[in-house]
Amino acid sequence: MSGALKRDEWKTVTWSSILEIKNGKDYKAVANENGAYPIYGSGGRMGYADSYICPEDTTIIGRKGSINKPIYVSEKFWNVDTAFGLVAKKEVLNPKFLYYFCVQYNFEKHNKTVTIPSLTKADLLTIKIPLPPLDIQRQIADTLDKVTELITLRKTQLEKLDELVKARFVEMFDGKGYPTLKWEEVFNTTTGKLDSNAMVENGEYPFFTCAKEVFRIDKYAFDQEALLLAGNNAAGKYDVKYYKGKFNAYQRTYVLGLKEEWSYQLFKYQLEDKLMYLQQQSLGGLTKYLTLKILGELDFIVPSMDNQNEFTRFVEQTDKSKSIIQQSLDTLETLKKSLMQEYFG
Repeated sequence: MSGALKRDEWKTVTWSSILEIKNGKDYKAVANENGAYPIYGSGGRMGYADSYICPEDTTIIGRKGSINKPIYVSEKFWNVDTAFGLVAKKEVLNPKFLYYFCVQYNFEKHNKTVTIPSLTKADLLTIKIPLPPLDIQRQIADTLDKVTELITLRKTQLEKLDELVKARFVEMFDGKGYPTLKWEEVFNTTTGKLDSNAMVENGEYPFFTCAKEVFRIDKYAFDQEALLLAGNNAAGKYDVKYYKGKFNAYQRTYVLGLKEEWSYQLFKYQLEDKLMYLQQQSLGGLTKYLTLKILGELDFIVPSMDNQNEFTRFVEQTDKSKSIIQQSLDTLETLKKSLMQEYFG
């Protein structure tokens, strides 16, 4: 890719000279589940149609709503009236190069509305893009394709390992007649006492909030083995973490200790398996939250200790594999960001 960095060969041009923007249309008149062409909105595929608007190798961006989530479509398709189709003039612009430019571009700066984000064709046609020679565009697109494929592969591997754990749980415990206990029979439940902004950079102890990230703090309130269940979340997408040692917690984070010498891995898995149900049962408007009454209705399988320990060993081995894959994924995502900055920054 040595030629990719020869910036003296690059031009800066406006979209109006290198692409066409195709307006979407209402799809009701052409919708047909047996149609030959997919229907796309800014959120993805929505069905099928008898005719198409956009040719192959078109990038979709939202006209309204999801304006910062471009989609690349390699086949002919119908775009709905809330989505623009960006059609590259292939004699000067590689379609995938355009797509990757859109991935890193901040379309929000062209939004003029307060409520639902929206874009206009006139504003989009004034966007400027750094444009290397066509062969360099292809090289850049190919490189980013390869990195993206590897990222997708790593994410798929993580999903498959999660599915493997679920299959193992079902194989070992589902329909085997093991006793079930209610929440209050399984957990000693308390919460943290701190505000969510109590974290301290480079603090000595972990600080668990309702975020996915684990923060740090200088004082601890707990010294135990525990599961940490997020108790509120804007979208009701809760999270379960495990920790053993000294830590602190936000006042809406549930700190759960097991009442017996059971496997934390087993009960962590069972809690994670119920998160979708808990999202559905959440209370609240702008911020969803969980109550002890909601949690108290949950049932938990309690198998023999031998089987609990066997499941724990299986999960620990799986987690080792996931950790290696996650490290690779993090490295690849960092590499992709670096390349995007190099090519388009």
